[in-house]
Amino acid sequence: MSEFETIIYHKQNDIAYVTLNRPHALNAYNLKMRDELYQVLGAIKDDPGVRVAIFRGAGERAFCAGADLTEFLTAPSPIIARQARWERDIWGLFLSLTKPLIAALHGYVLGSGIEIALCCDIRLASEDAQFGLPEPGLGIIPAAGGSQTLPRVIGGAKALEILLSGRWIKADEAHCLRLVNRVVPRKELLPQAERLARRIAGFEPVAVSYAKQAMVRGLDLSLEQGLELEAKLADFIIRLH
Repeated sequence: MSEFETIIYHKQNDIAYVTLNRPHALNAYNLKMRDELYQVLGAIKDDPGVRVAIFRGAGERAFCAGADLTEFLTAPSPIIARQARWERDIWGLFLSLTKPLIAALHGYVLGSGIEIALCCDIRLASEDAQFGLPEPGLGIIPAAGGSQTLPRVIGGAKALEILLSGRWIKADEAHCLRLVNRVVPRKELLPQAERLARRIAGFEPVAVSYAKQAMVRGLDLSLEQGLELEAKLADFIIRLH
């Protein structure tokens, strides 16, 4: 993988590490990061040597403090915008990955930052993490799935309160709302994410992938359809053996 400007990507054994790397700008998500993250997600998806990925932010202050509005509020022509979205559907790619994704969250986790975290399967937060969707206060709405993914995780009423009020929540409340799986001391954030990743990576990768697919895809199905999906995937695994 070539060097990037806004992301650090490396692999250690069968774990991929994706670090948002604009610490001077609180790792704000800009157009360059969008394009580079799209490449990295494609590499994770296609690389059989990657079993789990950990997403984190560089620096001490933020995982990602949201989109860089100096770029995203300067609108291209509608034709160019539609073409870029079609060519680089980064959020669709994120959600299509069947490998487990772990988010290690610290500091500011706002706007696009919380949306990236919500695209991950397991979210660990340090005690200093703060979460929010500030878009309505800026005269815009979430454009990277936050209005859809957040209510699916914490429920519609709480998600609407956070979105419409612009209120930030701290790590302990995020844990109570089940937005994050675990809150840990800052120095333990990456080590605990790595321990979890190594445990998952030690299991049979097809079984892990199918287990994730059964649960994630099943959430959008009726119980009967979900059970059918589970049975079908379980049968595929039996046939592999």
